[in-house]
Amino acid sequence: MTFGTLYLIPCTLGDTPAEQVLPQHTINIARQLSHFVVEQPKTARQFLSALKPLQPIQSLHMASLNEHTTPNELTELLAPLLAGHDVGIISEAGCPGIADPGAELVNLAQKKGIRVIPLVGPSSILLALMASGLNGQCFAFHGYLPIEEVERKKSIAALESESSKRNQTQLFIETPYRNEKLFNALLANCHPQTRLCVATDITLLSEEIVTRSIAQWKKQPAPQLNKRPSLFLLLGTNKP
Repeated sequence: MTFGTLYLIPCTLGDTPAEQVLPQHTINIARQLSHFVVEQPKTARQFLSALKPLQPIQSLHMASLNEHTTPNELTELLAPLLAGHDVGIISEAGCPGIADPGAELVNLAQKKGIRVIPLVGPSSILLALMASGLNGQCFAFHGYLPIEEVERKKSIAALESESSKRNQTQLFIETPYRNEKLFNALLANCHPQTRLCVATDITLLSEEIVTRSIAQWKKQPAPQLNKRPSLFLLLGTNKP
């Protein structure tokens, strides 16, 4: 029996029209599929509806994959692929498999010998790194930093130290309503010469991507980050 193909379908990062950030090839494949694995069926349907799928949106098969999915449920998600159906993964984070639970299904598909095809689309991590002016040859994404103040301070110090030693850009995110607390913690705990990029509303009309040293950030009015999706990129230096 021939297995289906697992397509990794990037989604838009906000209300930007799909044709502005997705190649036509990606849109065409998403329109043709009838089986999907998604984080949130509601938002996945909204995204697919905007692409004008070839089948009625109500007829599309959607299985959920999120942080609550059990190992047994994860294995069951392979069933359509094993039966020969092509399947598309749609995440809530732009690119499936990057800071996304879809990576677990991709891992299982690889182990089963199922073909996996990543499609082109917006990655907030890569777009922020591209525009930051920081080191794009050596970088690491850490997801969320600790919420508790003492642990967060330790984490920031460790990331800054590692960044300085390796000339490595450190990337991390925060829940949008806690962005301003994280920004203030970075200003309070990083060295003045450390460079910090704040990338907000990527691909939206309100997009802002600004890189300054900590000392320069302290001289400027704080950016308006509350409830706006943002990435933080940090690059330490051994220079005085």
